[in-house]
Amino acid sequence: MTQAIEDLSGRLLDAARKAGAEAADAIVVRGTSVNIDVRNGALEQAERSEGTDLGLRVFLGHRSATVSASDTSDRTIAEMADRAVAMAGEAPEDPYSGLADPEQLATMRDASALELSDPTDEPLPAALQDDALAAEAAAHAVDGITQVQSASAGYSAREIHLAATNGFSGGYQRTDRGLSCVAIAGTGTGMERDYDADSRIFQADLRDAAEIGQRAATRALARLDARKPPTGTYPVLFDERISSSLIGHLLAALNGSAVARGASWLRNALGEQVLPDALSLLEEPHRPRAPGSRPFDAEGLPTKARSIIENGTLTGWTLDLATGRKLEMPSTANATRGTSSAPSPGTWNVTLTPGEASREDLIRDMGTGLLVTSMIGSTINPNTGDYSRGAAGLWVENGEITGAVNECTIAGNLRDMLLAVVPANDARQHLSRRVPSLLVPGMTLAGN
Repeated sequence: MTQAIEDLSGRLLDAARKAGAEAADAIVVRGTSVNIDVRNGALEQAERSEGTDLGLRVFLGHRSATVSASDTSDRTIAEMADRAVAMAGEAPEDPYSGLADPEQLATMRDASALELSDPTDEPLPAALQDDALAAEAAAHAVDGITQVQSASAGYSAREIHLAATNGFSGGYQRTDRGLSCVAIAGTGTGMERDYDADSRIFQADLRDAAEIGQRAATRALARLDARKPPTGTYPVLFDERISSSLIGHLLAALNGSAVARGASWLRNALGEQVLPDALSLLEEPHRPRAPGSRPFDAEGLPTKARSIIENGTLTGWTLDLATGRKLEMPSTANATRGTSSAPSPGTWNVTLTPGEASREDLIRDMGTGLLVTSMIGSTINPNTGDYSRGAAGLWVENGEITGAVNECTIAGNLRDMLLAVVPANDARQHLSRRVPSLLVPGMTLAGN
């Protein structure tokens, strides 16, 4: 009989105490995943995995160690605890490590209001295959598509439970349902590919498979006959598919680990303007049916909404307990962790203030420049914010798209780029990062 993961976390803590740990926390993740790939109208690959992963962190004063395993036997759990205590005894002291005080812990540990788990039955492999085949067929049906590189459908379900010797015990369930398609247009050296995909917590929210296939095909066709753009300084519009990467660089610079190391281009910017006055960046860990929602963080602290950036001004860092102690600030309840690692700061759902203009409005108003739809490679200097990435997309002349471009590099400085950014109003509302298309008025393009 399968043991409840709450009981497994309790066994881990008991074993840690017996092995001599002064304090400990444990995380248990039990999951199932199914993935189906099709090609040329037939099943190409089917995978299913099931397992339970255990993570244990122990403390001897300010010395700590983390171990993990995927075997739930009494012998393995005892060996994990013994090994973790032995490792902690040899570890260097970290004055900032340690569990939360009991009075800091979340009291609300029910995640049902967040709707993180679809209560409907796990989809049958045949149903996943039908979705993948429908997406592939829809892409093939578009004139000009020479092949479909891949069409995939998947499902996963996880139970997560966290417990600690400070009295915390809480858990929740997660489901994910995904569908993707990659289409290829053209032949020989003129081939181009693009994709579309959707991922949802609830099966009922997933976009239609035929729509995904058709959009992948349309995007691939739009990339045909690409050329290099001219070298110079031009406005660059980051398509909504990739615009969240800019906010990702911003969030990385606000991460307490980077700030505490002094390895952030925003390390001295607290209280300063980092976005235009009209823009705010909000964190929303309690948004229903959103991938980044959590009732509590990986240290048992209660998550809550906060303004990371308010009216353009940076208001705070993203902190777990340890980085907060280093910076002499309270944790923002942003600890994340896996079974094989100690907690570290991460962000939950974020929303950037949308603009009033549509993506088409920004294209019209940008004059001549680049609409970026994909990027490769990355050279980001974490200390200065200097930014350089390979890009491809569509060239805009006099406010109209004139054709595809590729093999170019866009460059600038993130501090300058973000201070001048202009948002559209096309953010997808179900994503963890709700970020619309973003126009940067001037960047350096290296092409012809």
